[in-house]
Amino acid sequence: MGTSLTLVLGGVRSGKSAYAQQRAADAGGRVLFVATAEPSDEEMAARIQVHRAVRPASWHTLEVQRNVGQSIEGVSPAPGVILLDCMTMLAGRTLIDLPEPITSPRACAALGNEIDGLLVAYERSAARWIIVSNEVGMGIVPETPLGRAYRDMLGWANQRLARDADEVVWMVAGLPTWLKGQE
Repeated sequence: MGTSLTLVLGGVRSGKSAYAQQRAADAGGRVLFVATAEPSDEEMAARIQVHRAVRPASWHTLEVQRNVGQSIEGVSPAPGVILLDCMTMLAGRTLIDLPEPITSPRACAALGNEIDGLLVAYERSAARWIIVSNEVGMGIVPETPLGRAYRDMLGWANQRLARDADEVVWMVAGLPTWLKGQE
């Protein structure tokens, strides 16, 4: 039943979040901002504070790092726009929660459960969804098994979300390019 799903991809500091927030604001209606980052250290806490400060005060914020789809379904009243920022942090949290040894197949399966929950929530909602994620597969091959597992799981998640999305936007230097659909 979900009305539309937009996936916004790009590298670090490519303008993904700002673009997604502008799209959510332009859509109008009640916005639910789903924040997946945790303040694990002082630097991350400061980043989170900056992100909070630039969001409109009228937006409802849901800070959640696990079972995100179920948490979104529990929000009332139902939002008109759901902006999830970002899959990158959700993937990291999912990876950290896994017991050793961490392998790419186990990491992909674990994040797959989160994606399943998100897509179920999307299908049950009448909201416009915008999901932000980093593209991490264009650089060097990570040196460690953990780094490779992270790259693999996020790349797989991005492919899965892109397949189901109505629109996929690639951000480079603050400029959007449509890979699928069109604004």
